[in-house]
Amino acid sequence: MSEMIRIKETIEGVISAIHSVIQVDVTVIDRDYNRIAATGIYTDQIGKRVAKNSVFYKALHNGHEYIVESPREEEVCFDCENRVECREYAEVCCPIFLEDQVVGIIGLVAFDEFQRDEVLNNKLNLLNFLKQMAKLISSKLLENRQQEIMLTQSKEIEVLFNYIDTAVVSIDTNGKIVRYNQVAKELLNIESKSCDLPFSATSKQTVSDHITCTLNGREERLIYQTRPIIIDGKLEQTVVTFKKEMDLIHEMNDLVNMKHAISFDHIIGSGPQITEVINKAKLSSKSDSTVLIQGESGTGKELFARAIHDESKRKNQPFVAINCAAIPESLIESELFGYADGAFTGALKGGKPGKFELADGGTIFLDEIGDMPIHLQTKLLRVLQEREVERVGGKGVIPIDVRVIAATHQNLDELIEAKMFRSDLYYRLNVIPIMLLPLRERLDDLNELSDFFLKRYSQKLEKNILGFSEEVILFFEAHDWKGNIREMENTIEYAVNMATSDMITFKDLPEKLKSYSAKVSCQCHVRNLEDLEKQEIERALEQFGRDKTGIQEALQALGISRATLYRKIKYYDL
Repeated sequence: MSEMIRIKETIEGVISAIHSVIQVDVTVIDRDYNRIAATGIYTDQIGKRVAKNSVFYKALHNGHEYIVESPREEEVCFDCENRVECREYAEVCCPIFLEDQVVGIIGLVAFDEFQRDEVLNNKLNLLNFLKQMAKLISSKLLENRQQEIMLTQSKEIEVLFNYIDTAVVSIDTNGKIVRYNQVAKELLNIESKSCDLPFSATSKQTVSDHITCTLNGREERLIYQTRPIIIDGKLEQTVVTFKKEMDLIHEMNDLVNMKHAISFDHIIGSGPQITEVINKAKLSSKSDSTVLIQGESGTGKELFARAIHDESKRKNQPFVAINCAAIPESLIESELFGYADGAFTGALKGGKPGKFELADGGTIFLDEIGDMPIHLQTKLLRVLQEREVERVGGKGVIPIDVRVIAATHQNLDELIEAKMFRSDLYYRLNVIPIMLLPLRERLDDLNELSDFFLKRYSQKLEKNILGFSEEVILFFEAHDWKGNIREMENTIEYAVNMATSDMITFKDLPEKLKSYSAKVSCQCHVRNLEDLEKQEIERALEQFGRDKTGIQEALQALGISRATLYRKIKYYDL
């Protein structure tokens, strides 16, 4: 939509007033050559484009003024596509400028001898008059543009205000709340602006201190900082930021700490599939090459990323993780690359470093990289190539030394084909690819994982749970675990909570899980075990082949004898 359309009512009022005073018809064209307002004969042309190479068309193109005394006969009219059907007797037109750009045309058009005489007898005066009307429309356009900028800035401030993870409150000189963000509402239990804070801020200086509050029944020590708003030497309001002391300590540990208590020892599983992936990840930790971890949600992509970092030469440097899917598109660029002082309204004085700068010397983990906006992929590619970042609004580059590990649950090949992911970025990221299998394809680890989570939550919830019933074990083996390890962990935590004996039974499982497989019974378990056996034999034969060497490897993987294997192949008609 053109800017002229947005002030159409104002334009219609202007041309109506002109027409009533000088009795000559008026029309206005926008920068897209569309007639947006008119009086007289041209009212039926509103919304339509003016004729190509007409006087209005040329005036919009070159920004010149025109007085046409004999339409169709003057040189300026010769190449007009509507010359033959032109109904005009005379016309005067003037461009409408906005910041040195032509954004439209306003013109007087005579459709009979009387109007023609009115135009030609006063053509210079009318041209000057049109210039003033063009300036009037231009000023309204500028006012409207500024209002839209202010509205956009207001929305941007609101988004930033509520996005930051710090509680922010503005108060007046009486200590009454003027405004607060969502984090402050939750932290301080603010119900309305009438709530009082446990202190008032009347100093014109920045103050840092602490208070002790009772939050959700617990005493919490809050660190706060005041920033006064002074207008004409008078204190009008004070902006106060709050953070829990323990949260600040944890943040400092995350950013400055450079040791993460996550290693490959924390990855549960000893089956051939997961062992192969772990060995590959361990080898990747020895270099600085970029790693791309792919796998379904819940398969442990961040766990692998942290383990790679922990076993690398960068383990005493930062590990900074960012979820590309969890940050609004308008903010992700400043989160990744930081911003300079004054980069936008609401920007912190002095600017703010991005995640790449915070990870300097260490590792940055770009989770859900497939959700990164396409326009930022170009900038990320440049960062990977040049090893330097430029802050939003900055004028120089900042060199960085960062190892990049990216992860996604999406199929990047499909995203590339759909033009949603850059192929050159994919090849830059996919130096060392690591594919994590879903839980349903690593059933060898099922018992080990379930026992691990059972022990964890039995200790956490202080319950003495010894194991799982046979029915539950068979059910776990038959379930497809769409949520993978995360789903299993949640299932076992729920079951431990619900258990009334020292064994997890089928009745202790979540209702949704039980309804998903309501037909599970002892009888069907026998059949399910056969299905599982058949499935594993098929997979082994497909993976290792049916030649002599392949059969031997399949026997070792399945843990059965050659005679048993051939008997099963015959039994299952394989």
